[in-house]
Parts: sequence; structure tokens; C-alpha cells
Amino acid sequence: MGEECLETNYYGTKKVTEALVPLLQLSKSPKIVNVTSSYGQLSHIPNDELKRELDDIDNLTKERINEIIRSFLRDFKAAKLRENGWPLTPSAYKVSKAAINAYTRLMAKELKYILVNCVDPGHVKTDMSFNTGKDVMEGAKGPVMAALLPDEGPSGVYFEQTVIAPF
Repeated sequence: MGEECLETNYYGTKKVTEALVPLLQLSKSPKIVNVTSSYGQLSHIPNDELKRELDDIDNLTKERINEIIRSFLRDFKAAKLRENGWPLTPSAYKVSKAAINAYTRLMAKELKYILVNCVDPGHVKTDMSFNTGKDVMEGAKGPVMAALLPDEGPSGVYFEQTVIAPF
């Protein structure tokens, strides 16, 4: 279950993003909007060293994010989440979203000509939320706003719905 979550939320997003970058380079106003969650905020990671590392965008690399994920999966399988400072519930989801947030910031740094941001739409009524939460149209406001930012808009930021918030 942990591998499936990371494969979908992190690696799936990364693969699609990197496949589409060549097409986005042809656009006059390219944008990448990654959907995230408040669970991806670094405050949900108990391990202070890991938090610092994921927040240090000047030194973090995509390869290091992959290493962090592999380390998490080893600890997940060995039932060593608590002792190694990983979130306990929903652990894979939180790690996947923290990884996508870090990846978003790296891509924004790397792709200066593309606005790359992540958006937490909030608790939206979907199958995953057991059909509780806000209407899907309300949840779409943040991602649509980020997709329609002006070319001089922010890049490498985390939006809590439509407001910039800390990672």
C-alpha cells in the first residue's frame, strides 16, 4: 500500500511532469500545477533532520528525494517508522505529498521559464474522502487560479487553496 501511494502521488506526478515539459516549452505562458495536501507540509514530518533536508532547496536534488522515499519504504516494510522519525498515519500519503512539494520547488528552480507551483485544494468531496468535504467545484478554485496566474506570478510556492502558505 505504501509503494502504491508513492508510485501514484510522487512518481506518477514526476513522470507526467517530465514527459510534458518539452510541450510546455512551446507555450507562451507555461504552468505546472501539482495537487498536494496540507498533509505534505513539513510540520507533519517528526524527523527534524529530514525536515531541514526537504526544506533546503539549494542543496536538495531529485536523486536525494528518491533516496528519501526508498529509505521511507524500507522503514515502512520493517515497521520502523516511529524510531526513524517518519509520520505514523497516513504515513505514505504524507511522505508522498512532502516529496511532491519538494519536487515542485526544485522544478521551479530548474525551469525558470515555467511557473511551477503546488496547491492544496482542501478537503474535497471525493471517493478518497468518503464523499465528505467541500464540493469539487469549490476545491477546483485553487488549482485553476494557479493555472491562470500571470506570467510574472510566483513560482515554487505552496498554495493553501488560493493563498500562499509555508511549506
